[in-house]
Amino acid sequence: MTLCLFEDAAVAHLRPLVETRPVWDLRLALRTIRETAVDALQPDRVVLHSRSSVRSLSSATAPRSAATPPGDDGLLLLNGRFVARDGPVLDRVRRDAAAGTPPTAFRIGDTLAAAWLPPDAQPDGLLDREAVTEDALPVDTVVDLSADAEGSVCLVDGPATLLDLLPGALHRDVSARQGRYNILDDIYSRRNTDVHESVVAIHPENIVLEEGVSIRPGAILNASDGPIVIDRRASIAEQAVVRGPCYVGPRCQIKVGANIHTSAFGTYCKVGGEVHDSILHAFSNKAHAGFLGHSYIGQWCNLGADTNTSNLKNDYGEVRLYDPAAEASAGSGRQFMGLVMGDHSKCGINTMFNTGTVIGTCCNVYGGGFPPRYLPPFSWGSPEQGFTTYRLDKALEVAEHVLGRRDRAFTDAHRQNLTDLFEQTRTEREELLGGG
Repeated sequence: MTLCLFEDAAVAHLRPLVETRPVWDLRLALRTIRETAVDALQPDRVVLHSRSSVRSLSSATAPRSAATPPGDDGLLLLNGRFVARDGPVLDRVRRDAAAGTPPTAFRIGDTLAAAWLPPDAQPDGLLDREAVTEDALPVDTVVDLSADAEGSVCLVDGPATLLDLLPGALHRDVSARQGRYNILDDIYSRRNTDVHESVVAIHPENIVLEEGVSIRPGAILNASDGPIVIDRRASIAEQAVVRGPCYVGPRCQIKVGANIHTSAFGTYCKVGGEVHDSILHAFSNKAHAGFLGHSYIGQWCNLGADTNTSNLKNDYGEVRLYDPAAEASAGSGRQFMGLVMGDHSKCGINTMFNTGTVIGTCCNVYGGGFPPRYLPPFSWGSPEQGFTTYRLDKALEVAEHVLGRRDRAFTDAHRQNLTDLFEQTRTEREELLGGG
């Protein structure tokens, strides 16, 4: 079976996190949406469909192709916002996506969640479309999965959903990857690691250490409430406290005295201060004192020393989030909701973010006071002095320099994506900031 992950028009409601990547590259915990789907469905091959603006930026290496390879026994189209976790919805898709079954569309409400196309029912040019829709599919059967999906989120419809899924994903991902990780009985006997004898490990059977990990004197790893995974060459500094469930990605640095709980950090993040119930996608820094709670931070971001996010309203009510695609705020469904920050954005020391603040890609925020609850991509400024447009040439120069510090190339694809985003959001900046 060939698995094709596709994007639909609703991915726009995940801005700013999808301004620089396909939706199926969003991190859930240890794994991305794509990795979760591949692990769950075990396809023979993977084909990827995404918007043209991010097509060259995927972290995946699978080909994008409208043609099914010769001899294939069928094509399973899976919405890139679909979270493939065990349950009746995934069971139904697995059962009906099999040889001999007719072409079938699977819906959750009005949304196309998946479609099964046998070899003789695959239309030419299907994946040449910017967004795959049900009207392009020659289906004989339509299955409504809504009843089975009741009470469980299967489609990511906004940034808040990613935080809803985080605790469960942290538990599931460790179980799914047990074949790749060594669950320890005694972390002090782990080879190829440097674990100081004073480290306190609570429920060490739930602690996973990969090769090259360093844990310094006085650190506390408490896996009572869930597993802790510390990936290759990551380090936990002196007196840091890490409470599970938690994932510390490859080459991450947890700083001295950090307080970490129910969070996931992708490759090469630097994390200090207090971080709870948050995701740092990869290559981002929150290295100093300050509080980050119930937040999703993209790649190549930097939070200055003593940056603080509010994650709870004074009236304990539902936090609202601005949806740039809808040009309006809407309820997040969450009482606790902090900051959503797009890739390449930065904030200066002592920055304060209100509950449910959304910062677009390539923004630069500094100064005292709370910035607006939404800043469009390429915003520059402070609450006192106001905000204007971040010059494109300067933003590209900084992005190239930042990637170089992590030995990553700033490619033509990166440059084109950010340039196109700058132009596409010009009107949005003019309306919200008063300048292009």
